[in-house]
Amino acid sequence: MDNESTVSEFILLGLPIRAEDQAVYSALFLVLYLTTVLGNLLIILLIRLDSHLHTPMYFFLSHLAFTDISFSSVTAPKMLVNMLTHSQSISYAGCISQEYFFTVFAGIDSFLLTSMAYDRYVAICHPLHYITIMNQNLCVLLVVVSWALSSANCLVHTLLLACLSHFRNNTIPHYFCDLSTLLKLSSSDTTINQLVILVLGNVVISLPFICILVSYGRIGVTIMKAPSIKGICKALSTCGSHLCVVSLYFGSIIGLYCVPSSNNINENNAIVSVMYTMVTPMLNPFIYSLRNRDIKRALKNILSRK
Repeated sequence: MDNESTVSEFILLGLPIRAEDQAVYSALFLVLYLTTVLGNLLIILLIRLDSHLHTPMYFFLSHLAFTDISFSSVTAPKMLVNMLTHSQSISYAGCISQEYFFTVFAGIDSFLLTSMAYDRYVAICHPLHYITIMNQNLCVLLVVVSWALSSANCLVHTLLLACLSHFRNNTIPHYFCDLSTLLKLSSSDTTINQLVILVLGNVVISLPFICILVSYGRIGVTIMKAPSIKGICKALSTCGSHLCVVSLYFGSIIGLYCVPSSNNINENNAIVSVMYTMVTPMLNPFIYSLRNRDIKRALKNILSRK
């Protein structure tokens, strides 16, 4: 027990970047973060102002854009402040709060991508009943359920984490307070925490990913029943952007948590985490705008009005 203590703050070691390169990388990450915020705000603004975009798909997209802004804002500002001020500390309350909101928005992202996959499935496999099935009440319900399930999931993790009062040390080999890293620092019994992560992780990540795969499997079967160049092109234009976003998001998470790494595991985890906390939210607006005629038309209409 001599080596165990309660902590009032943690030390974030950050990314494996040399001291002389900190300024360059902090400028790069600042550009990434500002691009994420401005790009997703533009998506929200376009969907809000253009009545042609008041459809279920863009309703989910606007919520995904808001979630991406929030997701990046949980980790990026603190990381940038630490890099610019050369301060690596974060308070205990700040660390727990960061872990809570990080888990919340990660879960919401997962559920929203699943809702969007279901929307694409209905649009292609049941086009005649699309308006009836994807009505406003169902869309609102799917978003509310996404928030409720994600909030309940992270509340359980945070309460169990708060019960761990003793830590071997307060040094976190990461640039934010990652749940699994915090559990490794604890000298308390974390068996229940690990079990809850396994069970709820399957509910929040694995189950939505399987649902997305099933949705696109059904879409593929529907297209193959009456294959045509026109039908395939329509499916690609309808689902291409969503598939790109799903691949980036779940690919990063699978690469981080499911693929074992033999060396430099902490450094690899920190680097891969940048992919789904900063890069993916920044790319989402470009993926949807560059591949989407409706978004480009809405932007052109608003600019011409101005």
